Amino acid sequence: MPDSIAAVVLAAGFSRRFGSDKLLHPVALDGRAMPLAALSLQPWLEIFDNVCVVARPGMETQAVSDALGSDARRLHWEVCEDADQGMAASLACGVRAYAGAAGWLIGLADMPFIPASAIAGVKDALVNGALLAAPSRCGRHGHPVGFSSRYRDELLALKGDRGARHILERDQVAEVEAENDGIFADIDRPGDLK
Repeated sequence: MPDSIAAVVLAAGFSRRFGSDKLLHPVALDGRAMPLAALSLQPWLEIFDNVCVVARPGMETQAVSDALGSDARRLHWEVCEDADQGMAASLACGVRAYAGAAGWLIGLADMPFIPASAIAGVKDALVNGALLAAPSRCGRHGHPVGFSSRYRDELLALKGDRGARHILERDQVAEVEAENDGIFADIDRPGDLK
């Protein structure tokens, strides 16, 4: 995937606050139930031909693939052996998998309500030269976040559970106006699904 923007969705968390594997938890939308992760991945597959999904060792992925049907063949499951070290390890793992990319769009597999238009807008911002990009609404940044290749070494060196937040706080972010609050809605506890 050299000279292109890579899609990386982080799914290597341990769902401790949820109490069970939240990414496999069935969520009903439009009369159809599917695992949370599958629902989260659908808009990514509308925008990208291939999506890298960073998983933890031993993670069950078959139910997600089954729910996505033939689109599942466009997923590349990348196992992050040190996922227990925090989000930074997962993010670095995804970037490493596509180290030759011109940039990375980083999303989370527990965010099922991100509109495809937000993903497309951030991708377009990177393609058009933005170094950092994120959807925003009412002056607040959401997900996914786009990083140009300028940040490769810094992303590969990340440690801990903060991910790349310090980069977004430090440098100018190109804002892409989002159509709804789905860019903020992550699922940490069962009550968040309401």
